[in-house]
Amino acid sequence: MNSTAQRATVFALLVLLLVSTRLNLPTSVTHFGPVPDASWAAFFIGGFYLRTWTRWAFPVFMALAVLVDYVVISGQGMDFFAHYCMSAAYWFLVPSYAAMWFGGLLLARNYRGLQWRAVAWLAATLLVSASACYLLSNGSFYWLSDTVTNATFGGWAKNLGDWYLPYLRSTAMYVAGGAVVHVVVALLARERVAAADAVAR
Repeated sequence: MNSTAQRATVFALLVLLLVSTRLNLPTSVTHFGPVPDASWAAFFIGGFYLRTWTRWAFPVFMALAVLVDYVVISGQGMDFFAHYCMSAAYWFLVPSYAAMWFGGLLLARNYRGLQWRAVAWLAATLLVSASACYLLSNGSFYWLSDTVTNATFGGWAKNLGDWYLPYLRSTAMYVAGGAVVHVVVALLARERVAAADAVAR
């Protein structure tokens, strides 16, 4: 990704993905039923494509996530700051999402084109960053929010097990979709360059 226009396009698409899925749009709008939240995937993909814009792109993504939460909670007639999600644990979303962004950054630094090695790096960085994100977000909510009145390590372990795979699966689904688009675009670009070289000769 070496063009400002290309990065801007990716930025806009990721913003659209993050906002539209985090809003929990009704079935009448999506026509597909409940759509899984793509926030984790948006931060991971953002870290990969927008690494040179990290200084401002990551804060913008965070601000949008908080803004969407505010709109959703306020739209239900509830006080945003009195909502059960708005505990000290809520601010752990910053390091949680930073873990996803850093995973994308790490993948980008080790990406060398369309090779099987890239698939291994993708799987490893996604698994580690998503696991770190989950531990931070789930652990902070379990231990710091008022929702859990009798917190125990056994209860936390059960809570971790109940939600880990669903979160990992939905994130992997979005990232896999992004990877497919990446491969298709890269192959088309390669063919275009090859055709231009053939004409030049």
